Amino acid sequence: MELISWNIQWGRGADGQVDLSRGVATMRAMADADVICLQEVTRGFGDLRGAPGADQVAELAALLPGYRVMFAPGVDRFGGDGSPRQFGNLIATRLPVHEVFRHALPWPPDPDVASMPRVALEATVQSGSKRLRVICTHLEYYSANQRAAQADALRNWHAEACGQARRPGRSESTPGPFTPEARPSEAVLCGDFNSKPSDIAYRRMLEPFDDGTTPWRDAWLLRHPGQPHAPTCAMYDKEQWPEPPFACDFVFVTENLAGQVSRCEVNAATKDSDHQPIVLSLDI
Repeated sequence: MELISWNIQWGRGADGQVDLSRGVATMRAMADADVICLQEVTRGFGDLRGAPGADQVAELAALLPGYRVMFAPGVDRFGGDGSPRQFGNLIATRLPVHEVFRHALPWPPDPDVASMPRVALEATVQSGSKRLRVICTHLEYYSANQRAAQADALRNWHAEACGQARRPGRSESTPGPFTPEARPSEAVLCGDFNSKPSDIAYRRMLEPFDDGTTPWRDAWLLRHPGQPHAPTCAMYDKEQWPEPPFACDFVFVTENLAGQVSRCEVNAATKDSDHQPIVLSLDI
C-alpha cells in the first residue's frame, strides 16, 4: 500500500501561484498512491494568498478520477452570502472504505496567540485482506498548549479504537447503525503536526500506553534509524519561513505495522507548497 501525506497550502507553491494540478502531478510522480492525505484544503477562502478556487474538494475529485474523496473541515463557516468557508483535511483513496470519522480536535482558550479550529479525518480502508485506519490531521501552529491537548486527543481516540478492536460491541438483532464495523488496531496517522521532534506534541505521540493499546512508531525512524528527520518545511519559501529547514510533518504507524514499513521518504525537490510531501510504503 502506497500512501502520500502533504500539507499542500491550498496548492500555493513557493512561486506564489496556486495550482492544484501540478501538485497532483508531483504526487503521481512520487508513487502510484492508494491513499492520499492532504492538509490545508479550502472551500470558499478565495481571499487566501494566491486566490484559490471556490471549491478545492471538487477540483481535487476531478483531478483524481477513481478515488473516493472525503473532506473534514476544521474551520466550517459561512460567508455573508451564505456560501461555505471551510478549511481542513482531505483523504482520497481508491481502496474500499468501511467507515469514516471526523474528530474535532480540542481548542482550549489561548488568548495570547492566533489559532483556528483543527480536525482529524479518519477512514477505515481495506488493503488486500487487511483493514486499517488512516488518520489525516493538522495540529495548531501558534499554541503549544493547544498542540499538546490535540496530541492527547489523538492518543485517546486511538486507545478507544484499540479497545473496540479487542472488545467489539454487540449488534442489534436487525441490521442498522447499531451493527458495528470492525475497528482494527492497525493504523497510520499522518499530517502536519506543527511540531519539531523536540516539541511536546511529537514526543507525546510516541509515549507508551499503560492499557494494552498498540503504541505509535515514527515511520521515518523505522526506515532511517539514527538519522535526523529529513526537513519538511522552510526549504524554498523563505518569505514565510526564513529559518533553516526543519521537520514538522510526520507519518506514524502502529507497532503491529512496524515490520511492514518498506519505505518512508520525503520529496525534497518539489516547490509546489511550503511543505514537502512524504511517501509511505507498507507491505500488506
